[in-house]
Amino acid sequence: MARTSHGDCESLAGMTAVGVELSNCCDVTGNGSADSTVERCAPECLTRRMTQLTESVRLETDGDIALIIVDNPPVNALSWHVRQGLLDGMTTAVADGAAGIVVICEGRTFIAGADISEFGGAAQGPGLQEVQDAMENAPVPVIAAIHGTALGGGLEVALCAHYRVSVAGAKFGLPEVNLGLLPGAGGTQRLPRLAGVPKALEMMTSGRHIGTAEAQEAGLVDEVTDGDLRAAAIAFARRAVAENMPLARVRDRDEKVLEARGNTELFAKFRASIARKTRGFLAPEYNIQCIEAAVNLPFDDGLAVERRLFLELMTGPQSAAQRYAFFAERAANKIPDIAADTPLVDVARCGVLGAGTMGGGIAMNFANVGIPVTIVERDQASLDRGLAVVRKNYERSASNGSIPAAAVEERMALITGSTDKGDFADCDLVIEAVFEDMELKKSIFAELDQICRPGAIMASNTSALDVNEIAAVTSRPESVIGMHFFSPANVMKLLEVVRGAKSSDTTVASTMAISKRINKIAVLVGVCHGFVGNRMLFMRGAEADRMILEGATPAQVDRVLYDFGFPMGPFAMMDLAGLDIGWKEETSSTSTVREVLCENGRRGQKNGRGYYTYDPETRASTPDPEVEQLIKDFAISKGVTQREVSDQEVLERCLYPMVNEGAKILEEQIAIRGSDVDVVWVNGYGWPLYRGGPMHWADSVGLGEIVERIRHYSDTLGGSHWELSPLLARLASENGQLQRFSN
Repeated sequence: MARTSHGDCESLAGMTAVGVELSNCCDVTGNGSADSTVERCAPECLTRRMTQLTESVRLETDGDIALIIVDNPPVNALSWHVRQGLLDGMTTAVADGAAGIVVICEGRTFIAGADISEFGGAAQGPGLQEVQDAMENAPVPVIAAIHGTALGGGLEVALCAHYRVSVAGAKFGLPEVNLGLLPGAGGTQRLPRLAGVPKALEMMTSGRHIGTAEAQEAGLVDEVTDGDLRAAAIAFARRAVAENMPLARVRDRDEKVLEARGNTELFAKFRASIARKTRGFLAPEYNIQCIEAAVNLPFDDGLAVERRLFLELMTGPQSAAQRYAFFAERAANKIPDIAADTPLVDVARCGVLGAGTMGGGIAMNFANVGIPVTIVERDQASLDRGLAVVRKNYERSASNGSIPAAAVEERMALITGSTDKGDFADCDLVIEAVFEDMELKKSIFAELDQICRPGAIMASNTSALDVNEIAAVTSRPESVIGMHFFSPANVMKLLEVVRGAKSSDTTVASTMAISKRINKIAVLVGVCHGFVGNRMLFMRGAEADRMILEGATPAQVDRVLYDFGFPMGPFAMMDLAGLDIGWKEETSSTSTVREVLCENGRRGQKNGRGYYTYDPETRASTPDPEVEQLIKDFAISKGVTQREVSDQEVLERCLYPMVNEGAKILEEQIAIRGSDVDVVWVNGYGWPLYRGGPMHWADSVGLGEIVERIRHYSDTLGGSHWELSPLLARLASENGQLQRFSN
């Protein structure tokens, strides 16, 4: 800081009542008094000066270096008072003659992004661009000191500093695409200029966070420290001043975007590489268009493109759905009738019964986070096969870089195989993952009741069966719960936690806690056939089966749902799973199309012939006229008249019964809130994220319209799944919303 005049010091001293402190100011005699000789003070006299600018930002000085310090727990989000404080801090530091400025944060992270709670609300405080302009155009070096995460708006702020200093373990990213958005504060224009176009394309369309080493290699970070960040940033600022380092504005750097100018093939190849993963989403494409603007347009013109596309996404239905889903996942963790201080079971060891596809996948979830697992099978051969599959899964992950090579043996060492259920005696949680047969499960739980230690949780991986009936065979139904994993269990994020009538609060709370620990998105549901997800799926399946008898083809039904955004339709899904699951040739009765197909040797993808035929090399599917004729003949045998079925009817008859069933689930208190239903369907059943889930989507269509069509189909088609939910009818009449309904 420049030498302070007598008047300046008086004005500073007079501000102590509003948060400014001036101490250790020396006079000519060195007695520390702040008298009329203060004009002779050196810059070091102001070392301990502090100004509280807003509730979350303060200004400090270290000699001639000003520090703008953000303290907005828990993640230093860019709330309006943070933006105001940053702007005021820049203005004050420059006015006071600081030689350099460091922007640094307290707590566990640098600025982690925008304050999402402000989205859609009335604007307050300065805009972020005003803050960025003040940083970028400062007449002295501005250094961003980064720890924790610099994400979204946080990274966009850091990109407006002239230099960036980071601790070794920091993370960087522009994850707005995950909320259906693009970086709206210049990130689409600055990141490619600093890190290059290929890196910007990958980061912005995936939302991936990169580590410090990768960030430094890409040019995002100028210096990395293993020591004290504040000291390192101040030292860097002083070096920048002493060496007269240029005030390097990222917006002025064109060398990396010029490399890509005119290279249309670069963008075409990148679009093709992500097409399958991003199908249906607008935000990835809009991010690409912004980077194209950075390559081909002057900076300010590129900013205008970014702003236009950002506003289009921000006000559109896709981002609204994705932001809704973001908050819905967090709400699912909140169980209103269970106290926050409920005692939990400490799960130090888990047991899994069954080493098949599901059991092995479940075991991997626990080993992945360092929890030892005992996995039990009925015989050694089955156990060896199951453990071999687990090892193969880990080796595949290591080969593609998903996990370090050393992690294969580390995780396998945490999994102990056995053929003796008695080895579950020291487990805190035992999960049964055997064939979906009630009598089998009841016999297993009666046995586990005699083996498991007092207080241990006994969970069933049932996908549809009555958890209360299973619990009733034990002497401790309060310790029994459902944990419905989705296949493949080591990949799928959803976990339906099924609370039985007698499941204790400790059992429920502990299961939700361990679910989070193994990185699952857990939703608490009640007991009914199929719980939430499968119960609604049954409704869709019933109408899909009915429509192919009436004249729709399997390919038409699948195409309509695929175009809606599902990864595949019901008939392609059945082919993938195998048409012969649960089918026995000796008891087959030609009573369904599926049985007819099995009787004709059509098993699905496994033998290349199901509802479709499959190329043996590519697995590409082709509609089969033979299947269409088999269906037509079956319909005739059942007295069903075939007709043309429109795509709109296919969509309505597949999805509206699901909405209706979802409302019934809420009425029966099987789900706590409408948003929980959506979390289940987005994370477990392929409902397109950009449509928010069936409850959110129904609200966007209009409940009145859906009620009218359900009544129409109830009158013309009949069937219990077309019986209108009273809750749905009431909400439609009251202009209510399914997504906001809560029990």
